Amino acid sequence: MSGQQSKFTTREIATLAMLIALTVVIARIFLIPVPMTHGNINLTDAGIMIAALMYGRKGGAIVGGASGFLLDLLSGYGQYMLFSLIVHGLEGYLVGQLGAGKSGCRQALAVTIGGLVMVGGYFISDSILYAIPTGLLGIPMNFLQGILGSVVAFAFFRVLNRVRPQLN
Repeated sequence: MSGQQSKFTTREIATLAMLIALTVVIARIFLIPVPMTHGNINLTDAGIMIAALMYGRKGGAIVGGASGFLLDLLSGYGQYMLFSLIVHGLEGYLVGQLGAGKSGCRQALAVTIGGLVMVGGYFISDSILYAIPTGLLGIPMNFLQGILGSVVAFAFFRVLNRVRPQLN
């Protein structure tokens, strides 16, 4: 599916639903608690970025928003659910808009921008929920999570893109 298509096929809807579930499961399994905070580093961003590169801006926004929302619900971070819906949805939208169907350099730029959007979004979220100093304290760990997600997504997508024609 190209990033410009307006409707999803049944197969694409099922695939997006599986990508949402897979992103949530991977984020819960590969979880690194951050000492002295209530947060953690996970691979949510990797799943979102892979979906966005595969299915464009709409698929990226759907997988991003839904997986971020569900992950917070299941992890006991209910106060972040709506923020994650927006932040990760925007992250997926932008990665899909900027990187789907593009060259490797554009894809690398897209996942980098997506990671930075996530960092900025959670700075704003933490600042609204708690205070600006809390938002500032979250930047290094969110930045690390963004880098990890970008590297994993870019590498995995490159491999997946080579074997995907064989899967169809």
